[in-house]
Amino acid sequence: MKSSPALFTLFLAAAMPTAATAQSQNDAAAAPDQQRDEIEFKADTIDYDFENDIVTASGDVILNRDGYKLRANEVVWNRKTGMVVAEGNIRSTSPDGDVAYGDRIELTDSLRDGAVDNLLLVLEDGSRLAANRSERFADGSLALHNAAYTACAVTTEDGCPKSPSWQIKAVKVIYDPVQKRVKYEGARIEIFGLPVIPLPGLSHPISDENRSGLLVPDVKLDTVNGLGVTVPYYFSIAPNQDATVTAQIFTDVAPLFSGNFRSLDDKGAFQLTGYATYGSRIPTGASQISPDAESDFRGYFATNGRFRLDDKWSVSQSARIASDRTFLRRYDISDDDSLRSTINLERISDSSYFSLAGWAFQTLRVNDPQNRVPVALPVIDYRKRFNDPILGGRLQLQANSLAIGRSEGQDTQRAFGSARWDLRKLTDWGQEITLTGYVRGDVYHSDDNALNETAIYRGQSGWQTRAIATAAVDVKWPFIGEAFGGTQTITPRFQVVASPGLANLSVPNEDARAVDLEDSNLFALNRFPGYDRYEDNVRATYGLEWEINRPDLQVNMIVGQSYRLENNNNIVPEGTGLSDRFSDIVGRTNVRFKDIVKFTHRFRLDKDNLAARRNEIDATIGTKGTYAQIGYLRLNRNIGAELEDLRDREEIRLGGRYQIDQYWSVFGSAIIDLTDRSEDPISVADGYEPVRHRLGVAYDDGCLSMGVTWRYDYEDTGDARRGSTFLFRLALRNLGV
Repeated sequence: MKSSPALFTLFLAAAMPTAATAQSQNDAAAAPDQQRDEIEFKADTIDYDFENDIVTASGDVILNRDGYKLRANEVVWNRKTGMVVAEGNIRSTSPDGDVAYGDRIELTDSLRDGAVDNLLLVLEDGSRLAANRSERFADGSLALHNAAYTACAVTTEDGCPKSPSWQIKAVKVIYDPVQKRVKYEGARIEIFGLPVIPLPGLSHPISDENRSGLLVPDVKLDTVNGLGVTVPYYFSIAPNQDATVTAQIFTDVAPLFSGNFRSLDDKGAFQLTGYATYGSRIPTGASQISPDAESDFRGYFATNGRFRLDDKWSVSQSARIASDRTFLRRYDISDDDSLRSTINLERISDSSYFSLAGWAFQTLRVNDPQNRVPVALPVIDYRKRFNDPILGGRLQLQANSLAIGRSEGQDTQRAFGSARWDLRKLTDWGQEITLTGYVRGDVYHSDDNALNETAIYRGQSGWQTRAIATAAVDVKWPFIGEAFGGTQTITPRFQVVASPGLANLSVPNEDARAVDLEDSNLFALNRFPGYDRYEDNVRATYGLEWEINRPDLQVNMIVGQSYRLENNNNIVPEGTGLSDRFSDIVGRTNVRFKDIVKFTHRFRLDKDNLAARRNEIDATIGTKGTYAQIGYLRLNRNIGAELEDLRDREEIRLGGRYQIDQYWSVFGSAIIDLTDRSEDPISVADGYEPVRHRLGVAYDDGCLSMGVTWRYDYEDTGDARRGSTFLFRLALRNLGV
């Protein structure tokens, strides 16, 4: 018997299994459950064998049941056995969106379990599973024989077929759609068609959800530790919490173990990291690693987090501590020479700010005694801005206190209160005039001042007070017009700042030591970086800013200088650019051309002979894939060696990347110390001393990322020795990436 599509609805009512047949009035309550067990059946033509109770559908056949959908050229349904056999252009879709393709599928009439020949399963995230033969069970899980898995695309952007960059082949693969996880038996990974790594007991998630499992190892070879293999394991603790435990196994030293824990909730985020090992620890000044060096616990601990208590209050913390000065460099964790720990309680509103903080530091520098490193606790800062104008201007109040202690060294306590008033006006001629008034009162207490080796920073011991008053007027007059195919702006600027003379040297200097005149502080009320030093007397500052904006080109330049009625060499040394009546000349140039050129140049020229006291260049040329970077800094201020915060130096930083093709690239970078004795009398450099360089090759197609990097460190510090480090990295999508 044959039925047309128009008559198929009537036929289906007669041909449905028992669960879908007509029901009596007494069975009406069970009708909804039975309706859910029905198979929706569509086809171009239908054959029904009444004798054998077999339904044969052909011509774009579609079956639906409980969210499972089957599409094929022909479907044979044996209603006696419940077996469904589909052949020809088969496409089976699960409720989760997984799609299976095959030549022939045998299923039960639930459409959930059965067997498939030549299966191709396309998962919801785009990953693919293929097998010669597969079995699907009632719970939705799959068992695939002689199977392969890949998360990579198998077609080009033009739709042409291509081999995946990586795939995993296995004797048997189990796919669990509930856990979204794939397990393998007899697995090996192939990269670019070549078998590379056997993977016994491998399993991994195939969704974007966090799943516990082994991540892809890293391989490293370096001069000190030998060959090392890093094996990380990821723990998915909760949707908002995870952890990673890592073992680094080396050929020449004891293993290094580390762990990282992360947590995120509606209040904030928290992270904890730790490293630990047991090995030799030698003095930082040692010339070589001694076999009888002291063995001890070595490690590193770091944590940071921020939590919002309510809409105004928050607390943040960060802590870092290392067992010794060379551990971080020895195991290639960090190149930092100082570790900072802090805790901060903050309140932020529309018009006020409050902070209660504490700071601690651990020095990792050679010959820098830890007992001279300060601890700042507490650090209190409060600011209040009045939104309503006062005398036409904006008023802001500030209260600040600081207590600094050292186990062996100068101790300092400071407190001050200040008020600042700003009035900004625009004239009819387009001038922007800002009037500023500032008053502040300071109270200091210090002891053990003689232990401070730098006399200019000591101050006088005991209680000291200081009163500050400043008045300033700042005038900008921009001229705007068309030029060079764009908009040009020329802005002369003139500022006068007046403050009575201050006894600056009577109070200690803890936070204003690294003073240096530059474009960013040229027009500041106080050009010192902190509160402990304040510029007094009367000075005039003048400068010019030029800017041009075109669709593809932006250029900004500023240059300026200041003049004081009296010298400033009582609180700043020669060479800072601020000691004499006329300051040095400072400026900055920014150039941006499309996204190809980014250029910044900062300079400071000696007022007397125009010698470059500061020359700094940062430039990037190229595209996102291929680019070159250069950074150059030369500080030639001729400041004495006793002021460590103002030591001169010269260095160059080079870096770049070349995109060979769509996926392959080479990259490199280098840092070279160009400092010599003429710039820094206590420097051990000879004018050309490489610090570090790096060279590597990388491949990245969005599915497979791998690279080999060679790095060479030129500095010896304790057991952190100069030498080569080779790092091989392999990252596979859905496999720990």
